[in-house]
Amino acid sequence: MPQAAPTQDFLADARGRMVDSQLRPNKVNDPRILDSMRYLPRERFLPPGLAAQAYADQNIDLGSGRVLMQPMALARLVQAADLRRGDKVLIVGANTGYSAALLASLGCDVVALEEPGAMADQARHVLAELAPGVSCVSGLLAAGWTAAAPYDAILIDGTVPAIPVVLAGQAKPDTGRVLAIIGGTGRPGYAAEALPAAGGVSVRALFDAAVPVIPAFAPAPAFAF
Repeated sequence: MPQAAPTQDFLADARGRMVDSQLRPNKVNDPRILDSMRYLPRERFLPPGLAAQAYADQNIDLGSGRVLMQPMALARLVQAADLRRGDKVLIVGANTGYSAALLASLGCDVVALEEPGAMADQARHVLAELAPGVSCVSGLLAAGWTAAAPYDAILIDGTVPAIPVVLAGQAKPDTGRVLAIIGGTGRPGYAAEALPAAGGVSVRALFDAAVPVIPAFAPAPAFAF
C-alpha cells in the first residue's frame, strides 16, 4: 500500500523537535535562525515521497549526487556567516531552494545559483511561493554569478575539495566571506569560512561536518597507466 502523506500537525511538530533536539544542543543559538527553521516548511523542498524525512538529523538524498544538507550543519554554517538584513548573498548549488528560502527569511538579498535541470525548476516553483524575493539563476556552479557580484557572503550548499578562488573573488574585497564544507573522498569534512587574501583565500575551520561533495566540484578521476 502507498505510504500516507504526513499531516501538517506531524510536520509542524517535527520542525519543533528539529530545532529543540538538533539545533539548540549543537551550538545554534541565533534566535533568527531558530525561528526561521521552526517556521520554514522544509518538506516543500523535497519530493512528496520524502516529506516524512524532512526533519531527520541527516543529509537527504536528492539524486544525482546532491543532498538537502543536514539541518544542524546548514544552521551552523549560516550562523557562522553572521548575516545582516540587506546583505547580498550568493548560494552556489542551491539545489531545491531550502537554503535560499532560509537566508531570505533572515532579510538577505539572495541569488540562488543552480545548474539547469529539475532541481532548479523545483527551486523556482517553491521559492516563487515561499520566498519570492530570491533571484533564481542557472549556470555553471564553479563559475559563480558575476552579474550580481560582489557579495557580502557566498554560501556553497555542499562540500568542495577546496574553496574555489573564482568564487572567493566574487566576495566583497574587504568584508566578504565564503562559507562551505571542505572535504573529499578519504578525508573527513569540516565547515570553513574563507576570506579573500592576496593570491587566494585565507581559510578558518569551524566544525566537523559530513556532507557529500557537489559533483560539479569533484576532481576529475586520475588515469592510471
